[in-house]
Amino acid sequence: MKRMHSILALSLMVTATPALAHTGQHHFSGFATGFSHPLGGMDHVLAMVSVGLFAAMLGGRAVWLVPASFIVMMLAGGVLGIAGAEIPAFEVGIAASIIVLGMLITIGKQLAAALATALVGFFAVFHGYAHGVEIPAGSTGLTYSIGFALASLALHLFGLAAGMSVLRQGQAVRLSGAAITLAGLWVAFV
Repeated sequence: MKRMHSILALSLMVTATPALAHTGQHHFSGFATGFSHPLGGMDHVLAMVSVGLFAAMLGGRAVWLVPASFIVMMLAGGVLGIAGAEIPAFEVGIAASIIVLGMLITIGKQLAAALATALVGFFAVFHGYAHGVEIPAGSTGLTYSIGFALASLALHLFGLAAGMSVLRQGQAVRLSGAAITLAGLWVAFV
């Protein structure tokens, strides 16, 4: 079983691709574009799943506080992006979110729920901003935002379920965190 987890982690690391969520190539608008945006780039998928894994690892109130903080602050960042505010180097913040969350999962760092929600909320602003600046012409901010929030929530729930499942497997969560960290480095530097 440990070998299977190692193969899975290695597969995730090898198949990671550069940040593709910000291509500006949207062929449809509104809710569907918003929903597809977080799913269209490895950077967002890794970060959203990491939030769920991190919440599962922390347990207790963090199971719902950490993902909720991410969604709320991501929506705030989305408003900033849609409004045309400038957040310099937001892609660096996105890559840092993957690397930092992956490292925290890898080392099994138990943070207080308040600190974990603040950290995840900080990173969420960058993700939301990226979503907001990519809103396609003709889309309403409301439907687009609902779409990216729901897709992000689905990825959080996937990470949470995976985390709760693999927590019973001992080192599997830490191995997943290491794979996420390496994939985050790939996203940041390739």
